[in-house]
Amino acid sequence: MGKIMLELDVMMAKRHMSLNDLADRVGITNVNMSKIKNNKVNAIRFTTLAGICEALDCEPGDILKYENDKNL
Repeated sequence: MGKIMLELDVMMAKRHMSLNDLADRVGITNVNMSKIKNNKVNAIRFTTLAGICEALDCEPGDILKYENDKNL
């Protein structure tokens, strides 16, 4: 089975936004945002995903990527 990966670092760089700024705008801790950014989570709440998309002015598809087993 494949895996969904978050590519926050790419969008954050495009938007010139730091991890601390993004965490503040979304309303979660820097530690939790770091875990999300580094794909160290197994799930993410839709409200958190919506907050990230709002803060980065992007769509979920801009930061989510599917990798099948062949690419892992």
